[in-house]
Amino acid sequence: MTATLDIQQPQPFDLVDNKILIAGNATAFEGALTIRVSDGHDEYASFTQVGALGLRQFQGFIDIPETNSFQLSRLFLTLSDDTGNENGPSVVVPVLFGPKILPGYGGWRPYTVQSGDTLTKIAQAEYGNSNFQPIFEANQDILTNPNLIFPGQMLRVPRDDI
Repeated sequence: MTATLDIQQPQPFDLVDNKILIAGNATAFEGALTIRVSDGHDEYASFTQVGALGLRQFQGFIDIPETNSFQLSRLFLTLSDDTGNENGPSVVVPVLFGPKILPGYGGWRPYTVQSGDTLTKIAQAEYGNSNFQPIFEANQDILTNPNLIFPGQMLRVPRDDI
């Protein structure tokens, strides 16, 4: 059987928590997909079940321990059908790890940049201090320079009180 992997969640650069939810459509040898999460230094692995015959919708998750030793906030989620063949097909999705971006991470809220905004001004309003680094890191897929934001741009603001 040829495996098919169509991952619908998470999307590339989604902001994730310690429990990473995974969903999509798949076929897999013996009905199992291997899940690996790595930052290039450390890795956690698990598996999820999918339908054994034909393309099936699936949902699964991987729990990252609170005591993880990830060094970076950008992680790579790899789903593989390697249960019957160690060189089976795989899909890699880059994600952003909220707990590494903001201690106590509980989610994020959207913020639309207004004329005259700076990341420092947004951080002051959101966190009560000028540390814009969590906002910059949570949007590293769209921001390359913390001094270049534009009115109308939608940013994710990580929160520890959600």
